[in-house]
Amino acid sequence: MERYASIERKTNETQISLSLDIDGEGKSELETGVPFMSHMLDLFTKHGQFNLTVDAKGDIEVDDHHTTEDIGIVLGQALREALGDKRGIKRYGNAFVPMDEALAQVVVDLSNRPHLEMRADFPSAKVGTFDTELVHEFLWKLALEARMNLHVIVHYGQNTHHMIEAVFKALGRALDEATTIDPRIKGVPSTKGML
Repeated sequence: MERYASIERKTNETQISLSLDIDGEGKSELETGVPFMSHMLDLFTKHGQFNLTVDAKGDIEVDDHHTTEDIGIVLGQALREALGDKRGIKRYGNAFVPMDEALAQVVVDLSNRPHLEMRADFPSAKVGTFDTELVHEFLWKLALEARMNLHVIVHYGQNTHHMIEAVFKALGRALDEATTIDPRIKGVPSTKGML
C-alpha cells in the first residue's frame, strides 16, 4: 500500500508544490525561499523517516508569514491524503527530543479532530530573519489541514534555535510513530469505526 500524496496550491501570495511519502527514507528536496523553514523541514523529514519535496515561491519580500503558513497548509493536506482511511495505523505518537539545553515533547493523535495546544516560551522573537511566532502559525495550519490533535511542549531551553529544532525533530518522530502500521490493528483504531 503506497502512502503518498502530491499537492499543489496557488494563491496571489504563494505557489507551492509538495509531495510526501510517509514510508520514506528521510530524504528531502526543499526550495522554500525561507532558509530556516527549509532547515526545520529537513529535520522533520529525517527524524520522521518521510520523503518530502517542497517547491515554494512566496511574497518573502513582504515577510516569511504567507510562505510558512501555506507550507503548513499543504503539508497537512498531503499528510491527510497520504493516510487514506487510516486503517491499521497506531494513531497516537509521542516523542521527547533534547537539543543541548532544550527539551521538547510532541504528542499527536490522528483523530480527525484538529486542535493545537502549544506551550513554548521562545526567548527571542527572531532566529536570524525568521519570526519565531511563525512556528505556531505553521503548526496550527498543519494540525488543521491534517485534522490531527497536536500538543507541543517545550519543557525548557535557553537558545531559541535549539528549542525550535527540538520541536521539529520531535514532530517527525511522533508522526512516524502515529502513522506506523501495526499488524495487530484490524480496521481503524477507534471504537467509532472511523477516523
